[in-house]
Amino acid sequence: MSDSILAAIIAATATLSASLLQLRFSIARELAARAQAPAGRKKSRAPFIVLFVMVAAAAVAGFALSQWLVEDERAAQGTIEHELRMRADEAARTASQLAATSAGVRAEIEMGVLRRLGTDGAIVMTTVGPCRPALVVNTPGTASPPGVSAEPPPPPAPSSCTETEANTITLCATIPNNAKVTEVEVFAREANSETPWSSNRLNPGKEAGQARFAEKYVERPNSEQPGMKEVCQDFAHWSTEHAQVARMQVRYTL
Repeated sequence: MSDSILAAIIAATATLSASLLQLRFSIARELAARAQAPAGRKKSRAPFIVLFVMVAAAAVAGFALSQWLVEDERAAQGTIEHELRMRADEAARTASQLAATSAGVRAEIEMGVLRRLGTDGAIVMTTVGPCRPALVVNTPGTASPPGVSAEPPPPPAPSSCTETEANTITLCATIPNNAKVTEVEVFAREANSETPWSSNRLNPGKEAGQARFAEKYVERPNSEQPGMKEVCQDFAHWSTEHAQVARMQVRYTL
């Protein structure tokens, strides 16, 4: 029970109690008057009727006051609920706008990074070890003549590899699916070399220092990263003396 209803009940009870006390006093006076003057009985009914009307009016007034307070409280609660609902809706709209804004800003930042990466070029590199040629094993011949050692001469150590025996790898750069490749640059230098890459650029398909990049690159889907694709180019190295560092730089636009 709310405080307003409780206050109305208390006020109505006090009014009713006061009216009942006044009614009791009036009845006592009425009885005294009857005892003294029976002829004045008809005139003494007016105070009793007035008190009855007052009691009824007090009860009706108390009930009406409590109903008014209840309705006022309901109206106040309805107003508060309406305001809370409006604020909750506004908070939900604000959260949705912030989420959309955050997603848009994030997408814009990611797109800016990808564009800058496409301008600078996506770079991949790896080191390819020296080629190890296949050993040649001599087949034993006929028995040696008397007085000649039976041990066969040691096999000649191979000194080089051919391109068919080369170490081959594939360099792949990952770029967005909707990217358009504008340039693919390939480089190769000895593993311990400190010369700048700009002086070690190779022409695809042309041999340089017992190394060669494939003449053309290929594009293929990236199964591990949805929305991305790979730009790949093969590299072959058949030098037996040193390792090579192969480098590929892919530029693209979005």
